[in-house]
Amino acid sequence: MRVEWIDSPGDPRVALYRDVSDPELVRQRGLFIAEGRLVVRRLIEDGRHVLQSVLVSKAAWHSLEPCLSPIADRVPIYVCDAGGVLGITGHHIHRGCLALAERPAPRSLEELLPSARTVIVLEGVTNADNVGGVFRNAAAFGVDAILLSPTCCDPFYRKAIRTSMAATLRVPFARRKDWPAALAEVRAAGFRLVALTPRAPSEDLRVFLARSDVSRVALLVGTEGDGLTSAAETMADHRVCIQIRPEVDSLNLAVATGIALYALRHR
Repeated sequence: MRVEWIDSPGDPRVALYRDVSDPELVRQRGLFIAEGRLVVRRLIEDGRHVLQSVLVSKAAWHSLEPCLSPIADRVPIYVCDAGGVLGITGHHIHRGCLALAERPAPRSLEELLPSARTVIVLEGVTNADNVGGVFRNAAAFGVDAILLSPTCCDPFYRKAIRTSMAATLRVPFARRKDWPAALAEVRAAGFRLVALTPRAPSEDLRVFLARSDVSRVALLVGTEGDGLTSAAETMADHRVCIQIRPEVDSLNLAVATGIALYALRHR
């Protein structure tokens, strides 16, 4: 069993964990970081990703021992006191638990669309909490795939993974640089492009679903504040909105996406 005690922040065995605050450097090394006991547990139990190592406080080790022990013969488990985790990473880590895993090969849109029925398209969503929230909703409501514009936050960024409750590790996604031209490819695959936007002219989502017989939907969602670009909205087949009280200008994009997915699932 490869359970190893770490008593110095400078220990070379945990050198990669000192890059926690630099997501780009972690990505360039072909890795991602999972943070938090629940997320690490799901990462291990899911079995889709290759783990390099796990770094835990003593309390986290005792909490996760049932799922860590079976992998400890092939994955190094580094244990230190709670202050040691802070000394290594320079950050207060959620519940004293981190795991390093290999980033999977990028998925292509051509690979994901043929078997999909419901797709989310995110445009320009840079906030990790919002990206994680959308992925969590997608997992909850059975979305088949997510398409990201070039500037969207990396779903394998540790904060996005944590916010999604590890859904970014399970819901397949693709990123395209040819934007918004990639939307034409989604339509050509048989999807109706439905833009979620509060701007007029847009139709109440419930009214649209009541009269629509759409079987394959790509829900377009833009960034917080500005929403979808005019180019993306122009390419949409339908523009829909969620009716809210007039004194509130808008909903958080992850909340709005969750409401829309619930309505789509029960149409």
